[in-house]
Amino acid sequence: QVHLVESGGGSVQSGGSLRLSCAASGSIRVINTMSWYRQAPGNERELVATIPRSSSPNYADSVKGRFTISTDSARNTVFLQMNSLKPEDTAVYYCNVQALTMAFLPVNSWGQGTQVTVLP
Repeated sequence: QVHLVESGGGSVQSGGSLRLSCAASGSIRVINTMSWYRQAPGNERELVATIPRSSSPNYADSVKGRFTISTDSARNTVFLQMNSLKPEDTAVYYCNVQALTMAFLPVNSWGQGTQVTVLP
């Protein structure tokens, strides 16, 4: 019911930047929260940043001051601007959307994941 397509991952040297995008489509009445998570090998998936519909963004302590989450004006695409990247940022990054469908059903959708590799 809600389809997410991610793009923008890749490899970058330490200190570099990448920008991730995640476009939402489908039978969407309203998107309540858009978030980015990441999962490194052997680790659990962790929240990186989230942007609720009616409040300010929140960030994991490990990325504060380096990453910025934002949306387009239509609020159907979420971005993650990642600056000053470190090798420990290496992970698969997942987009997550919590929304209400046109049928008033709550959905919690995940993107397919995009690999971010930061080289020392």
